[in-house]
Amino acid sequence: MTDDTSLDVICANTEQDTGAVATTDQGREQTALDKKVNEHFAGVVVRKDLVKAVKGNAIVPSYVLEYLLGQYAASDDEATIQAGISSVRQILADHYVHRNQSELVKSTIRERGRYKIIDRVTVSLNDKDDVYEAEFANLGIKQVLVEPATITAHPKLLVGGVWCICDIEYFHSDNSRVVPWILGSIKPIQLSHFDFDSYTTSRRHFTTDEWIDLLIQSIGFNPDLFGRRAKLIQLVRLIPFVERNYNLVELGPKGTGKSHIFSEFSPHGMLISGGEVTVPKLFVNNSNGRLGLVGYWDVVAFDEFAGKKKRTDKALVDIMKNYMANKSFSRGVETLGAEASMVFVGNTSHTVPYMLKHSDLFDELPESYHDSAFLDRLHFYIPGWEVDTIRSEMFSEGYGFVVDYIAEVLKSMRNTDLSDRYQQHFTLGSDISTRDRDGIHKTFSGLMKILYPHGEASQEEIEEILQFAIEGRKRVKDQILRIDSTMAAVKFGFQDADGTWHRVTTLEEDEYPNYYAGRYATSERARAHEPTAEDESRAATDKSPTDAEAEPPLFEGHRDYQENQRGVSYQELLMPYLRGASEISIVDPYIRMPHQGRNLVDLLALLAAEKDPADEISVTLVTKAERGEYEHQHLLMLNDIRESAAAAGINFNVAWDESIHDRSIRADTGWKILLGRGLDIFQKGSGSQYDLGARRQEFRQVVSFGVTYIREKAA
Repeated sequence: MTDDTSLDVICANTEQDTGAVATTDQGREQTALDKKVNEHFAGVVVRKDLVKAVKGNAIVPSYVLEYLLGQYAASDDEATIQAGISSVRQILADHYVHRNQSELVKSTIRERGRYKIIDRVTVSLNDKDDVYEAEFANLGIKQVLVEPATITAHPKLLVGGVWCICDIEYFHSDNSRVVPWILGSIKPIQLSHFDFDSYTTSRRHFTTDEWIDLLIQSIGFNPDLFGRRAKLIQLVRLIPFVERNYNLVELGPKGTGKSHIFSEFSPHGMLISGGEVTVPKLFVNNSNGRLGLVGYWDVVAFDEFAGKKKRTDKALVDIMKNYMANKSFSRGVETLGAEASMVFVGNTSHTVPYMLKHSDLFDELPESYHDSAFLDRLHFYIPGWEVDTIRSEMFSEGYGFVVDYIAEVLKSMRNTDLSDRYQQHFTLGSDISTRDRDGIHKTFSGLMKILYPHGEASQEEIEEILQFAIEGRKRVKDQILRIDSTMAAVKFGFQDADGTWHRVTTLEEDEYPNYYAGRYATSERARAHEPTAEDESRAATDKSPTDAEAEPPLFEGHRDYQENQRGVSYQELLMPYLRGASEISIVDPYIRMPHQGRNLVDLLALLAAEKDPADEISVTLVTKAERGEYEHQHLLMLNDIRESAAAAGINFNVAWDESIHDRSIRADTGWKILLGRGLDIFQKGSGSQYDLGARRQEFRQVVSFGVTYIREKAA
């Protein structure tokens, strides 16, 4: 083992601003965003793949590793960086305590008399002896005396434990009651202070898209693999850190990273198992008056919160409901306030349409929490079913903020309120209740602080996050209306300065209107003069025999599809307008990549399946030629498509046009279809050959796109 000199440097630096990794990439060219990040945030950014490189088998949060990297690899010089990475690896090897090596570490402390370690430390009060005692999670020692001044400086040691760099000394005594372990010094691993004005000044150098990508990279993900809506969903997970008393729920499939932010991202958050929650642990222990988690942490997140059969404490639910509504709780006759945000994450076991048809989107919660009064305290419901299962290629190799730095930035803005910034442009619906309005305001304020900490945003940017905030609260309220028939329906939306009303819907409402319809949906649609499924069914029954035999006219006009929407396919999107055509022209400048070629083949297969086997169809693709090293592969792909289509009775030809930009499909049936994104409307899937989305398009999520149907002539 090495000496403790290197960690002494870290302990000294905890009283200073953090350093950071500003590395040059080995074998990877920096992107324009990477260069810009290093230019304007030099000293507080880290290349995210380095965290994985140094972690090894150390089970420590990311903020601990990035803290160490910031202290040792803060240089643009490659040699210095490599030396710094080696130092961090050596520190973890020598000073991080693995549980299976705890006896070896204890022996080292005994032989040396004093040694520095990295471990999670929890302190409790021994009221019999009136002393504070520390317990070291991995080292496995207890009853180590802690000075009261240490507790005054770091009160979080009392609740949940904190990762620390500690000096441990060993002095054996003949008195068996005396613990031989002595705490020489202790330094929690977190930033001490930073310059907020510098942060907001540097923010002005970034466009909104660049800033969002920087934040996504700071979380640890590659922004290129996320759409705009998916990025906003990830950033909503940060709102509890920047907004006081924010109540958030996320339910969805396993493996989507629901709890990652709350366990790895910030030293100000505490993730606990939903089954381990008690009144004394969460709020206050009336026997000794000690405050619980909400009194010390900015965010308390409950993992594995779902589970219908889980046993719950009714008293805890009641106290939690009061705290979530009033930000206070009782300690005997005394009422105390706290600022901790509450986050509830859990897994779902059914699909969205199944839950909508048979119950509601809160169906998985324990019975005591499946209560309208509790649910009405929630400010936002993250649709976890929209979030992709985490895959290795989704992790970022680009630069992001040192998580300890961005955690302090978010914490510093908790007292700021930007909830009124939309009011110069928009007005919320008049029948939105106070509790609904509070939820919308807190989400809007949180996103404003995350995306526009300098307070500058355009009307379009404000509208985007206002609509997103309304949708998240609407998802909560719509499900409550299924549970509690006494709740009043609400018309969710906003009005702009011109008096135009913008109705807001949830994505699942647009995807599954028949299952989503209920008391609220009926009332809402009636006011919006929209027919419900029941209305349409009644209208069909009332039709005359002649009407029933007539084909309904095809829709003419424009439709928009939201990012992450499912249930969309070429079958329902295009085929009604192409059915019966003998000549079709597809104008799309970007049929180059393999997945774009597969999209084209999917459409040709539908055309081949629907025509009479004895008929032939002529399909012409008007596109741009690929140049450079991939030109040959491009031509081979198109030739393979031509040969495959010919076997199914489709004469496929390619026409080159370097001037085209817009994408469209024209058929001799008289219809022209304008496709904003051409055929490339689907998100990248998992790549697994067993993924249902690879077999049926309706199981895939789409990107945001629009389609316009124009009747050019009668068929």
